[in-house]
Amino acid sequence: MSEQPCGAEAAFRTTSGRVRGRGAGDGVIAVLGIPYAAAPFGARRFREPQPAPSWGEVRDGTAFGPIAPQSAELPGAPVWRPGDEDILTVNVWVPERADGGALPVFFWIHGGAYTFGSSAQPDFDGTALARAGLAVVSCNYRVGFEGFGHVSGFPDNRGLLDQAAALRWVRENVAAFGGDPGNVTVAGHSSGGGSVTCLMAMEQTRGLFQRAIAHSVPNAFCTVELAVAVTERIAAEGGVAPTADGLRSVPPEALVAASDKATASCGTDPVAAIHAFDPVIFQPVVDGQVLPADPLRALASGAAREVDLLVCHTLEEYWFLHTVGAVREVTTEAELADFTEALHLPVHLVDGYRALMPGAPVLDRYLAIFSDAHFGEYTTRLAEHHARAGGRAYLARFARRRGEARPWHTADIPFAFGNLDAIGADFLIGGAPDDHDRALSRRMLHSWAGFSATGEPGWPAVTADTTPVKSWTVPGDHLTAGDASGLRALWRDVRFDLLRPGPTAGHRSRGLSGT
Repeated sequence: MSEQPCGAEAAFRTTSGRVRGRGAGDGVIAVLGIPYAAAPFGARRFREPQPAPSWGEVRDGTAFGPIAPQSAELPGAPVWRPGDEDILTVNVWVPERADGGALPVFFWIHGGAYTFGSSAQPDFDGTALARAGLAVVSCNYRVGFEGFGHVSGFPDNRGLLDQAAALRWVRENVAAFGGDPGNVTVAGHSSGGGSVTCLMAMEQTRGLFQRAIAHSVPNAFCTVELAVAVTERIAAEGGVAPTADGLRSVPPEALVAASDKATASCGTDPVAAIHAFDPVIFQPVVDGQVLPADPLRALASGAAREVDLLVCHTLEEYWFLHTVGAVREVTTEAELADFTEALHLPVHLVDGYRALMPGAPVLDRYLAIFSDAHFGEYTTRLAEHHARAGGRAYLARFARRRGEARPWHTADIPFAFGNLDAIGADFLIGGAPDDHDRALSRRMLHSWAGFSATGEPGWPAVTADTTPVKSWTVPGDHLTAGDASGLRALWRDVRFDLLRPGPTAGHRSRGLSGT
């Protein structure tokens, strides 16, 4: 496992050199900021990840590495500063022990709308999961334009390629930390969960992981043509031509600023058609090369049937995004009609939600439809399609609520990580955790750990004919055979491959059954 007896001063030998971490408490060692690829700037900017350089002396691994270029400032997490270039790093948490078998590996991909975030966020600390018997690895990767902007002559989806490179680092190095490279679970939330399903669809990641956990997977992908339109808008904001030379002439901080301006200034062009209601302009590009197909179609075809899949969504995803001002306000029937037209949703959905939510304000119906279109129904279909294609899949929903804190986007993550006391968690969960919350956290954490170790989270798998659903809530969880509310029936014939922004002609008249 290491060159010295286990402890905070142990040095671990990686393929690039030795690294020493620190004690994380409760018998866990954290080794932070280990490069898995070279800094993706200068001559390497917009390229696929390149091998990390080697080092001679024992490297200090007691602090997180720099985060990717972005404008976000998140509670308790570092910010990006111009000049921070060595951003492609991993972090490892392992239990301190002198012997024992190889540990199952839990590989975490942070979320953040493919635009912001980092592995250094307090709610992603891997100490509690390591105590449960896992080797926990998290990574930083390129976000925003650096990771997902289209640049002619360079690969799309560079952020996904970074994640694949980090998984190759795991295969080559995790044994030195006591992990089992043949028992890897890749996990993520929101855009991190979307990344997980993309990795399942990619040829470059075959054999790098055996299981996958994806929470709140967004139905968010774009075509090459749409990615080109986004680049043109950003280049215009940056005052350069939308060419490789033009874009490479713009410093990362200026490209972040231009991307922010493009997000804020969407008018009536194709970029605005996507983002009139949800201002996220970076998404994985279905380019036919790095990402051969959108994950729902890929899973339906059996492309990853050998990978066990655990998916979860929260019951009221978009209430959080509305609370933090991340989505457009919709309060009238006319605005709701505009929304359904923009997303190419069939008219019967609006009527159905009105019947199922009698007396609810337009805003609540809008957020409910948006939640199911973008997260809930999409997540459920991933599980069902994977199961029907011969894979093993499990489905859960997070239903715990307290006061103003609904079962909304991101509220489930501090529970599953065992980090209810992390900076910022009180806002997500509605205050200080009580005994019921801590018990729920233990149940969710042990479910993640059990699935990572054995592929069994603790409830029945989805089959070709049945969709068992585990509902995480307090004071106790429950298991149902499916959704008896009528919502699934409304979505039965809605095709998610048509729920893409863009020209509306033909969408209302085409059949909506299938994927």
